[in-house]
Amino acid sequence: MSTRWLDDAEMTAWLRLVGVVELLPGVLDSQLRRDAELTHYEYYVLAMLSEAPKRTLRMTTLAQRTNATLPRLSHVVKRLEDRGLVERFPCPEDARATNARLTAAGWKKIRATAPGHVETVRQHVIDALTPEQVTQLAEIAGAILGAVDPDGGLSALYRR
Repeated sequence: MSTRWLDDAEMTAWLRLVGVVELLPGVLDSQLRRDAELTHYEYYVLAMLSEAPKRTLRMTTLAQRTNATLPRLSHVVKRLEDRGLVERFPCPEDARATNARLTAAGWKKIRATAPGHVETVRQHVIDALTPEQVTQLAEIAGAILGAVDPDGGLSALYRR
């Protein structure tokens, strides 16, 4: 099998995507740490719980929605529990499972944090693009998600 090397246009697109993938998480994380004392992943966990019915999810479901291993999620949820933002309790439908629920303090935290996070996303991504480019970005990201997650197990979570 011969290698299908990237041409100049493909290499430019690839390197720019790598730059975004490498730099954007740091921009998002820095703002959240500075303004809310949260990592981007902690914020994501809180956001997923905030959108769930009764602000509660099974830990396994939360791990799937945040693309994390259960041990990583458990570690992060423990930190959030220690801060009073999340609580864990046995699942009433299945005693073998554990649920995570956003506390009143967690709900207050996510509501206070969301405007700054959205402004950072807007400043560094959305406002850098024209409305047409925003549509193109959604299509491009959707195509890449389809390639990296062909079964749609994770990318379905990123569709609106």
